[in-house]
Amino acid sequence: MTSALPYALIATDLDGTLLRAGDTVSARSCAALATARAAGARHIVVTGRPVPQIRHVLDDLGYSGLAVCGQGAQVYDAARGVLLHSVAMDRGLAEVALGKIEAEIGEVYVAVNQEGLDAEMLVGPGYRMPHPHLPMVRVRGRGELWASPINKVLLQHPRLDDDELTRVARSVVGDLVNVTMAGEHTVELQPPGVDKATGLARAASVLEVAAESTIAFGDMPNDIPMFAWAAHGVAMANAHRELVAVADEITLSNEADGIAAVLERLFP
Repeated sequence: MTSALPYALIATDLDGTLLRAGDTVSARSCAALATARAAGARHIVVTGRPVPQIRHVLDDLGYSGLAVCGQGAQVYDAARGVLLHSVAMDRGLAEVALGKIEAEIGEVYVAVNQEGLDAEMLVGPGYRMPHPHLPMVRVRGRGELWASPINKVLLQHPRLDDDELTRVARSVVGDLVNVTMAGEHTVELQPPGVDKATGLARAASVLEVAAESTIAFGDMPNDIPMFAWAAHGVAMANAHRELVAVADEITLSNEADGIAAVLERLFP
């Protein structure tokens, strides 16, 4: 890896960042990433989605590197199709956390991402899929959500918005689990100590790339730990205000190829 590179590692979130509508990546973004790779940089996807929900995106990109998935819980080797690392969420702890949250604000709607390469997303009554094109299985009752190992819990509330639900959940169970907002109608509970920064740090160690050689792109509060770890954090124009507040730079929106605009400057 040459020291002349502006950054040796390019970490990109997917939803609202690299992806445009319909889970597509523009030709311009693909070309900018290809130019950066040709210069010697590496591209790593860092997403809240679990592996089964991003394989089609990685295939479309011709992606063969590592990917950090499941909000940092999984490190996936796309070339070999194997998980290098995965952290399951304690299902008993998840139930306790949900009970405490509901004691504070009433019923919440719940979904889970199961653990594993071919696991499913199970969706409980009332939960609305933010990405309805992604595969999921609806269950009749909450008890069915805990049938197999999981890596995270997703929450929605019938009245509270995402910011308020996140605030309340953190105040009630933030000492038990990691609470993060990953997108519209996507508030999540994860194992304690797991976030995008821990997953990215683990993957970067495998790649032998340091934080000071990393640029990160994102759009939501779940990207804040990744920005804190990387040398340079770039928020999209459509980013949540909490991420904008800690970003080193603001670029164009995901629909306007904001990642490409920055990479074309850095890797002309």
